Amino acid sequence: MPWEKSFDEEAALEKAMLVFWEKGFEPASIADLIEGTGINRGSLYNAFGGKQKLFVKALKKYDRYRQDTLARLEALDDPKKAITALFDDVVTKAVTDQDRKGCFLFNTALEIGSHDKEVKEIVSNGVRENEAFFRRSIEVGQARGVFRKDLDPGATAKTLLALIVGIRVLGRGVFTEAALRTIANEAKRLIA
Repeated sequence: MPWEKSFDEEAALEKAMLVFWEKGFEPASIADLIEGTGINRGSLYNAFGGKQKLFVKALKKYDRYRQDTLARLEALDDPKKAITALFDDVVTKAVTDQDRKGCFLFNTALEIGSHDKEVKEIVSNGVRENEAFFRRSIEVGQARGVFRKDLDPGATAKTLLALIVGIRVLGRGVFTEAALRTIANEAKRLIA
């Protein structure tokens, strides 16, 4: 008799994503995933193919949220507003997240050495896309006279990316809201 799924796979994937996001890949046990998703071991393996494959699917799901956020910001068609909104949003997420999870993508980047090629590729692409968002925003802003012409779009994009990563990592509990806002304000000043 074929295996029959008796749960919502997308809901289970969302819950698994939260487990991995909070704990990381290595520390998240199968028991944690079973408890977090509410499905049994057999169903977990049948639906997702094991912990590694489940992690990849969860990371890809999170990455779609990241892509949607960047697309929404670019649709504002105001590069200064888009960059400012991203920094404000990142600080707000850091201070309102009671679990202090940070960013799933950047958390995974911090433990990249222990991951396989597929995970490394997802993380690398996500980081490059974030950097490209900043670079495009700066180039459009310069063309419109919103940003200074002397800004180097590539170098400034890397700096803004590093500041976002810093906020997401330090926002896990090391820095206060005031300190995180200071970083965000310095990022905004960089492009002023």
